[in-house]
Amino acid sequence: MTVDSWRWTEFRFKLKIKVRQRSTVNRQLYLQMHSNPQIIFMGTPDFAVPSLDALLKYGYSVLAVVTAPDKPAGRGMKLSESAVKQYAQRKDIPVLQPPKLKDPEFIVRLKQFQADLQIVVAFRMLPEEVWSMPPMGTINLHGSLLPQYRGAAPINRAIMNGETETGLTTFKLQQYIDTGNILLMEKIPIGPNETAGELHDRMKQAGAQLVVQTVKGLQDGTLQEKPQSPEHGIFLKPAPKILAADCEIDWTRPVAQIHNQIRGLSPYPGAFTFFRDKMLKIFRSREEKTSATAAAGEFETDGRFWLRFTGLDGYIYLEEIQMEGKKRMAVKDFLRGYRP
Repeated sequence: MTVDSWRWTEFRFKLKIKVRQRSTVNRQLYLQMHSNPQIIFMGTPDFAVPSLDALLKYGYSVLAVVTAPDKPAGRGMKLSESAVKQYAQRKDIPVLQPPKLKDPEFIVRLKQFQADLQIVVAFRMLPEEVWSMPPMGTINLHGSLLPQYRGAAPINRAIMNGETETGLTTFKLQQYIDTGNILLMEKIPIGPNETAGELHDRMKQAGAQLVVQTVKGLQDGTLQEKPQSPEHGIFLKPAPKILAADCEIDWTRPVAQIHNQIRGLSPYPGAFTFFRDKMLKIFRSREEKTSATAAAGEFETDGRFWLRFTGLDGYIYLEEIQMEGKKRMAVKDFLRGYRP
């Protein structure tokens, strides 16, 4: 065999190896794609959209989306579609909007999809007939480090309680709310002046990645479920729905607690007090601990740059506010039109 013939033979041999390797890789990708779980996604608000988007970007098949029915909103009371529905429609994903999750027609329709897995992000409490339907179960993304802050408002409540750390948890749904076996968790720090809205936006992005990691772990069998078992003597902090009574400021409390209340309720629904017989919402503030001479709840201003209220142990300086019937604005802008 000549040198050229030998080189040609070697080249053909290496080419066959590369083709075979590429064929093997393509086959692995094919098998991986076709072994991905078929998913039903359930969610309503903006917080859920990044999770749905991440699932699609990572190649998972979302058979349908279940979201809240359209509701009248705004001055014209026009029907408003949920953020999840709007996204699903842009991606041509079928949308189900059952008024009642126990509706027999909805149950039959859901079964017809024959999904392997259901994923819930910021949605209603599911009946057992729904969450127990898929063979891989139903997983939920929750905005706290469970078992702490079970309930409807974990982000708000964590800030209102002055926490410096919170997190995200994915878990398997069970009969009682937020009590299922834990799959994955991720800790997230809370800034000293961070609002609920700012933390919400950070957590929805981190939550999307955690959802994808959870699906991958369930798919390849590397995740082990862990029951929620709080350590002995650890006090569990609940996260119930925010009510109107949670929003009115009590100026007889310490200024640190008032500051946490303001940022924990910003931007929605907003902490409020009354100023010149009108409701005043406060979205941003700063605290100053000092010996205050004025009575709790009294206000002072220089008429140009600052407006402050007296708390138990100092002052709350208002930075961003909204007077009843007015737009949201910085305090400096408000004081330009204010007359003592």
